[in-house]
Amino acid sequence: MSPVAWRTPPRHYGPWEQVASNIAEGLIKLGVDVTLFATGDSITAGKLDAICSTGYEEDREQDAKVLECFHISNLMEKAAGFDIIHNNFDFLPLTYSGLIKTPVITTIHGFSSPKIIPVFKKYNAIGHYVSISNADRSPELNYLATVYNGLDTTDFIFNDTPEDYLLYLGRIHPDKGTAEAIEIAKKSKRKLLIAGIIQDENYFKEKIKPKLGPQITYIGPAGPEKRNTLLGNALALLHPINFNEPFGMSVAEAMLCGTPVIAFNRGAMPELIKHEQTGFLVNTVDEAIEAVNQLHSISRQACYHWAKEQFSMEKMAGDYYGLYKRILTQ
Repeated sequence: MSPVAWRTPPRHYGPWEQVASNIAEGLIKLGVDVTLFATGDSITAGKLDAICSTGYEEDREQDAKVLECFHISNLMEKAAGFDIIHNNFDFLPLTYSGLIKTPVITTIHGFSSPKIIPVFKKYNAIGHYVSISNADRSPELNYLATVYNGLDTTDFIFNDTPEDYLLYLGRIHPDKGTAEAIEIAKKSKRKLLIAGIIQDENYFKEKIKPKLGPQITYIGPAGPEKRNTLLGNALALLHPINFNEPFGMSVAEAMLCGTPVIAFNRGAMPELIKHEQTGFLVNTVDEAIEAVNQLHSISRQACYHWAKEQFSMEKMAGDYYGLYKRILTQ
């Protein structure tokens, strides 16, 4: 089960949809009979079941809550036809899990607020919860395992001869540190490309737009093909987050292109980045500037091999398949 905000896989932004897609397609390659519950324009090698033609973020005429209710109930009313349900749609589907016999495994893609934890807690005994990093766990919940998000490694091309620019790739939002990335680039006298959706309009107008110019360029959202080129040609990805990020897809994507990552040492970053081997874990803008000057010490081959070993779609699907077997055996 994928969300219905965006298409699965997404055209641009949509990390939960991307992970749900990679799980589904990875399982299909393992011979699993998969039905993907997502928007009607979604793409899968399996069966597709949809209650809407497009996501509510792509067609704002639709009511998000109404779509979500129809989407969840559509799957749950068909639950008896499946051996297991894999929920990638947060806490709402859990409210049906005590009413059906089919086991539900839930990947928790982060907590939007501490206020949602009581819902997860209520279904601790039957929830089969999976975290996407060891850092992103609530002490109040019972976890089956941690499974790192996996990417289709064929979507990313290794590049050992990058161009002379730094890259920021992500939502334009204070949490993601767009302004800090600009400060790092300016003080290290490097060109910076900024790619991503504008999620906070005021932040963009006040903190980002006034600083744009020949050195700092905003290029808009980056789809899959554009993302590969941007990441592969970058000297490094700047990821100066101001929150405890549960995972960080762009970090894994960058390393799959051979591009090291300079990130603030928060959330899952120590699990994704091998300090001084595939990038740098820093605590301040000044430390990040110092890291920019040390990029020559990082092997882009090492970045690629580490990411391919840890964050591939095949590894993720295999890990989940093993968990399905454990649940069904119980």
